[in-house]
Amino acid sequence: MADASVRPARLADVQAAAVAQLRAWQADGVLPEGALDGHDESVVARGWERAVLAPPSRRHQLLVALDGDRVVGLAALAPATDPDCDPATDTELLLLVVDPDERSNGHGSRLLAAAAHQAAEGGAERLYVWAAANDDLLRRFLDAAGWAADGAHRTLDRYGDDTVLLRQVRLGTSLDRSPDAA
Repeated sequence: MADASVRPARLADVQAAAVAQLRAWQADGVLPEGALDGHDESVVARGWERAVLAPPSRRHQLLVALDGDRVVGLAALAPATDPDCDPATDTELLLLVVDPDERSNGHGSRLLAAAAHQAAEGGAERLYVWAAANDDLLRRFLDAAGWAADGAHRTLDRYGDDTVLLRQVRLGTSLDRSPDAA
């Protein structure tokens, strides 16, 4: 069995994280045509570099899933900013992706568990994610992990001209921080 783990991202991880993210997004086929225009590995890696070097708060975190020393997935966390959320007690899972060639090896489950742990350690009581409405794979995965849609939905307009729209639903889960939680 390969050495699989999750840890906070390091600067040396950002290029591989960008590759895993773009490969996952391309393979999933849930983003509207044109949504990835202008997103190549170097652009995405620069964004992750800023996230690693200068996160806006201690609750902004980038985690990577590893197979040995290879980055095969990532999860990003931040305080929730939705108007009906409390940024002090609600955390948003901004991203959860695993390279398509590495799926079904437990990396997604490890990332999700580590993200929930980090959020709870940071004081979160709930964890949310916005998922593409047509992302059945992610929604089934989260549903199996006990997450549920909470009725919130939104449409993102990539260019502000109604040409590239992404419909999303919000899913959430409670983080039991009690000492008796097993």
